[in-house]
Amino acid sequence: MLAYEQLLAEGYASARAGSGTYAARTLAPDAPATRGAEPVRLPSSPHLSRFGSRAVESARGLPSWRLRETPLPYDFRYGRPASGDFPHDAWRRVLARCARRASQESLDYGVPEGLASLRAAIADYASRTRAVRCGPDDVVIVNGSQQGLDLAARVLVDPGDVVVLEEPHYAGARRVFEAAGARVRAVAVDGDGLRVAELPRMARLAYVTPSHQFPTGAVLPAPRRLALLAWAERAGAWLVEDDYDSEYRYAARPVESLQGLDRVGRVLYVGTFSKVLFPSLRLGYVVVPRALRRAFRAAKSLTDTGTSALEQAALAEFIREGYLARHVSRSRARNAARRGALLEAICEHLGAAAEVTGADAGLHVAALAARRSRLATARARARGRGARCRGLSGDAPLQRAPARRRPGARLRVADGAVDPRRHPAPRARHPAAGALTARPSRRIENWRSGWSQGARRRAPSSSTPTVWAPSGANCTM
Repeated sequence: MLAYEQLLAEGYASARAGSGTYAARTLAPDAPATRGAEPVRLPSSPHLSRFGSRAVESARGLPSWRLRETPLPYDFRYGRPASGDFPHDAWRRVLARCARRASQESLDYGVPEGLASLRAAIADYASRTRAVRCGPDDVVIVNGSQQGLDLAARVLVDPGDVVVLEEPHYAGARRVFEAAGARVRAVAVDGDGLRVAELPRMARLAYVTPSHQFPTGAVLPAPRRLALLAWAERAGAWLVEDDYDSEYRYAARPVESLQGLDRVGRVLYVGTFSKVLFPSLRLGYVVVPRALRRAFRAAKSLTDTGTSALEQAALAEFIREGYLARHVSRSRARNAARRGALLEAICEHLGAAAEVTGADAGLHVAALAARRSRLATARARARGRGARCRGLSGDAPLQRAPARRRPGARLRVADGAVDPRRHPAPRARHPAAGALTARPSRRIENWRSGWSQGARRRAPSSSTPTVWAPSGANCTM
């Protein structure tokens, strides 16, 4: 019946009462004529705007988040929380409840800055857990933190402006600012995070991860935070603070946000729920200074007509009813146990061949390999044993500044999704260990008290080979 209705609607058939349906003798003037039509010829090289050309160039060679790769038993990929930890039943109940009581108004277009109830819940949550100084009117809901970075670039950056990134850094941020036409200036990090003393005299914006530097895991100490804020005020620069996984700290209480120390309104605080809940929940937020509220809301209204209202309402209740806080507390305990098993395995199987940094927080740790030459074939050997490792250069989501890249292999073993029910923890040598050293040291370090100190003893440099390993996610070693 649907096919007949379509033919009738498009004028290819006509219906006669009491007789039947017949092919139309002539086509309607506006009926699409496809038979014998000339094939559409598309330009081989369409003319793109400067932004379009920069966007294509900045994304060249960088894979998407959803990599199409052959599944392996141990895939150490950063960015995926343990799906088994998520309270699926509670989320389904809250989501179904919000769907059942949806009103006509809630099904209409929403305001660009997001649902008022979710903005209030986030303002309260960020204030309690991260010491962020904000109210509901300061919060803009975005479709993931990546859109928050894009909005910051659209509102604050003109072509030719200098944007400072940490080195190494999150490649997704670099792509956004390069597409905006910025001149990216990479400033090195050490065991205490960004080297604030090496910042340029003038810049338009600096993108930083002070609470858990991505990817080295360094925590920016209070003196450097204050120096960074002072630099921003002198230079007239904006600071974009990406607080991507600060909920997970294992050795000490959570570090206060940089935004909480800001007294002049130069910090934009970017948060996400992808690492706490699940990545397909495309909800993040930006806490913007009062002076930028109007501009951010206007830019958001141009990029879309609002974020999904149903998911916003469900997340607001999920936070307000305490589900999020309980989930974070349970996940932190489980991740701490996984982290302990991982660090012990690295000590036992890699010994002096690797030194771990950034293990006190987050969903990954960094391992600095002592012998650079062995890393050239490490990924292939690990893959042959069923473990996929990620390289620091050339794999999303990590990147070093191109001008500072040096030849040689760097690896990261990052946040993989390994189901212990299907892939139990190996009792013998872990497959990734043989990729780094043929004769692992059996000397077990006192990692329970010494990892954070070891992270400060030697900071990663552009010539230091690196391996990344998960401390969160559903991974066993």
